[in-house]
Amino acid sequence: MNKKKVVVTGIGMLCACGNGREAAWEAVKAGRSGIRRITKFDPSKCTSQIAGEVKDFDAYVEANSLIDRKAARHMALFSRYAVAAAVEAWRDAGYGDENRPDMDRVGTLVGNGVGGIDVTGESYKTLFDRGPDRISPLAVPELIANEAAGNISIALGTKGPAQVVTTACASSADSLGFALDMIRAGRADVVVAGGTEAATFEFCVAGFMKMKALSTKFNDMPERACRPFNADRDGFVMGEGAAMLILESEEHARSRGAKIYCELAGYGATSDAYHITAPDPSGSGAVKAIRIALSDADVSDLSVVDYINAHGTSTPLNDVMETKAFKEVFGDHARSLKISSTKSMTGHLLGGTGALEAAFCALAIRDSFVPPTINYENPDPECDLDYTPNKGVSRDIRVALSTSLGFGGHNAALVFKKA
Repeated sequence: MNKKKVVVTGIGMLCACGNGREAAWEAVKAGRSGIRRITKFDPSKCTSQIAGEVKDFDAYVEANSLIDRKAARHMALFSRYAVAAAVEAWRDAGYGDENRPDMDRVGTLVGNGVGGIDVTGESYKTLFDRGPDRISPLAVPELIANEAAGNISIALGTKGPAQVVTTACASSADSLGFALDMIRAGRADVVVAGGTEAATFEFCVAGFMKMKALSTKFNDMPERACRPFNADRDGFVMGEGAAMLILESEEHARSRGAKIYCELAGYGATSDAYHITAPDPSGSGAVKAIRIALSDADVSDLSVVDYINAHGTSTPLNDVMETKAFKEVFGDHARSLKISSTKSMTGHLLGGTGALEAAFCALAIRDSFVPPTINYENPDPECDLDYTPNKGVSRDIRVALSTSLGFGGHNAALVFKKA
C-alpha cells in the first residue's frame, strides 16, 4: 500500500540553549550548553542543583507577540511554553490570519510528562497553609496535562482533534508518530504536533534526586554535567522547554507552495515489559522500535541512514543499552553513523524531549550538519561508536533517526528523510 507522504513545514522551539528555532539551533550547532544553576527555587538542599532552564521567557514572548497576555495569566508554564512554540511553528509554516487551512482539518497533538506540576505543588501548599477556600478556581484547568493542546487549539483556532500523549520521556515522539498516522489515515490535512515540559520544580527535582537519577558531581560546573557516553557520567540533567512541528501531507504542502524541511517517514513504538524505571539492558525493545520505524519509512538499505539523534541521557544504564541497540540494528554500518546526544546541551526535557530532538533532526537535514555531543572527554569502553565528540560536523544527511525512551518501558523511534 502506498503511504501518504507527510512533511515538516514549520518548527518552533524554546529550550535552555535559546528561545526560538534559529537561536536554539545555532547554539546547539556550536556546542554551547544552556545548563546552569537552578534559579526557580533555592536548590541548596538538593544534591543536584543544576538544570537546563528556559531563560528570559517573558521578554521573548512579549517581543514576538506569541501569547495573548490575558490568556497567559491562566496557563501553567508548560502550556505557555507549548503555545509559544506552536505559534512560532505556525508562522514558520506560512500560516496566519490571512492564510489559514481548513481549520476543521487541523489537529493538535502534544506530548507531556507531568503537566502543570508547579501549579499542583503550589495549590497543595495553599490548601495546607491557608485552607480550601484559597485554592484558585482555575487550578485544575491549569494543571491537567491536556491543557497544552487545548490552549494551542484556542490560540491558533485549530478545530480538528486536540489530544495529549503521556508516555513519559517518549511522549512527544509518540505525539509526532500519532500525528503521522492521523494524516496518513486522512483524518487531518495538517497537525500541530510536539511536546512541552516545565518540571524544574522542587518536587520533581527531589523525586529524581531520591532515585539517584540526576547528576550530582558537577554542581560547580553545570555546563559540563551532562556527558552522554562518557565513563564518568553520573546521571541526567533536568531540562525544560517545548518544540512544536507543523506536519502536513506532502500534497497539501506542495499545493500551497510551502517550504519543506524534510519528510517524517516512519514511526515505531514498543514496550520493554521489563521494569518501571530501568530499560531492558539487552536493548531489545529499542531495537524493535527502530526496526519498525525503518520499515514504516521503507528504509531497507540501512547504509542510507546517516545520523542518529540518540536519547543519550547521560545515565549509566541508558547509554550502554542504546549503543547495544544501534549495533544490533545497523551491524557494521553502526560504526559509519554519526550519532549525537543534544541533551548534553539542553538537558532532558522529559515528555518534551522527543519533539525537541525531532526538530533538531529536521534542522540537521536542512543544514547538512550534525550537532555534537559535548563534554565527551572520557569514553566509556562499552560506548564505542562515533558520538560526534565536542564539535559538530558538516555532512549530507539523507535519513535521520531519533530515539526516545521512557519510564514504564516506552520506546519510540522516528525516521526523517530529506524531501
